[in-house]
Amino acid sequence: MAHDPALDAHEHTEHAEHAAHERDPFISRVTITVAVLAVLAAVAGSLETVEGGKALGAASDAVLHQDQATDAWDEFQADGLKKYMYMIAADSVPARAADYKAAAKRRTEKQAEDRQKAAEHEAERDKLLKESQAHEGRHHWLTGAATLFEIGIAMSTVAIITRRHWLWFISNAFGLGGIVLLARGYLF
Repeated sequence: MAHDPALDAHEHTEHAEHAAHERDPFISRVTITVAVLAVLAAVAGSLETVEGGKALGAASDAVLHQDQATDAWDEFQADGLKKYMYMIAADSVPARAADYKAAAKRRTEKQAEDRQKAAEHEAERDKLLKESQAHEGRHHWLTGAATLFEIGIAMSTVAIITRRHWLWFISNAFGLGGIVLLARGYLF
């Protein structure tokens, strides 16, 4: 079964509203905490999904550019072999030496183009790999944040059931930890 942060947030909010009808100030505060943590969990979960998708997309694009760089290097090598074959032909057939030397020169120029293409694709690959790693890093921080928010929600629920203030304080600490991880994912 898939985890739907928005649906979870809605369910927690409904439970919190139900508990708020008891008119106990402690229960009301904890209920508000549950609602806030549920929204934060939904936000962190959604951002986590977005960052995971961006990480995969950038990694896939990096693979494509690596393939293109490999193709360009293959062309470079093929042109090098052809250049040497034309040079051998120029030495072997003096009557057509000028034509073969001109063909060898064209291959040398083509190799320079191939080298440039390969270098461009490799540079783009490196850029995309760094981008993918940045998104993956954010994804990990957001996973941690969503987890802390969910733990905070669970602790708040137990605080409502047991009416223990210290459990509510612990749930707030988990929520604060989640906020720190959420901020860490984007600010540092």
